[in-house]
Amino acid sequence: MSIFDKLKKSINNTVQSASADSETFTFNALPESLSELKSLPEASLQSPFATAALTVCALCVYAADKTIGTEMLNYLRGPRPLGNYDISFLNDRFRDGHHVPFSYFKGAVPGNDYTPDTPFVITVNAGPYSDANAGEGYKKLFIASGGADNPREIVLRRAGDGKWYLWDQFLLVSIKKAKSDDPWA
Repeated sequence: MSIFDKLKKSINNTVQSASADSETFTFNALPESLSELKSLPEASLQSPFATAALTVCALCVYAADKTIGTEMLNYLRGPRPLGNYDISFLNDRFRDGHHVPFSYFKGAVPGNDYTPDTPFVITVNAGPYSDANAGEGYKKLFIASGGADNPREIVLRRAGDGKWYLWDQFLLVSIKKAKSDDPWA
C-alpha cells in the first residue's frame, strides 16, 4: 500500500467518524418561558449537543421577547451570564429581523421565509476537530442553516458539575434574504 493510499484511507476514516457524531432533536413546540425550557429533557445539559440545540431555541425566543430570551440564554450560559456587550450584540443582530435562528430548523429556507417544519427538528454535528481546536473542556459543534452554504459554529464548555454550558456562538451571522425581503425574488 502506497503512502497516498494510507493517507486516503486515514482521511476517509476521519470523515466517517466525524459524520457519525451528530444528534438530532425534535421539539413539538418551542419553549415560551424559562420554566418550559427547564422542563425539557435536554435542559439537564448533560450533552453539548443538547445545549447547542437549546441555544437555537433560546435565540428564537429572544427574537420575540428579549427578557425571556435573556433568561434562557443565561441559564444555558451557567455561571457566566450575558454581559452588556453580549446583549448589545444580540440586539444588533435582531435589528433587521428574526429569521436567522429559525433557519437552523429543518425545512426553514429563504423560499418559505425561514418557516421551519413542525415539529421543530434540528441536527447538531461534530467536526473532525471539535475537541482538538476547542481546547480541553470545550467542544466546538456545527449547525447547518437553510440560508447558508456552510454550517455555523457553537462552542460549549464543560463545568466541574459535568454540565455543558454555552460558551460562544457564531450562529447569528448573515444568511440569504428571505423571499419576502428580497426584491429580486
